[in-house]
Amino acid sequence: MLHEYREEIAHLKQSNAHFAKIFERHNELDNKISAVDAGREHLDQLELEKLKKEKLRLKDEAYAIIIEHKKAVG
Repeated sequence: MLHEYREEIAHLKQSNAHFAKIFERHNELDNKISAVDAGREHLDQLELEKLKKEKLRLKDEAYAIIIEHKKAVG
């Protein structure tokens, strides 16, 4: 997720508990969605769509935090 911001992500994971929680949940959802897509787990289409929407919402929130951090540090 957002690989071009590796340094900012590493810093925020250490300094911002909310960001760390968002990042961890995003990764959990990514792993679950990948498992469903690969056939290792099964969900109905509606549940899968819910997970994908939550993952996207978390990515958007994490991105907003990264941008605010970049503005704050210049």
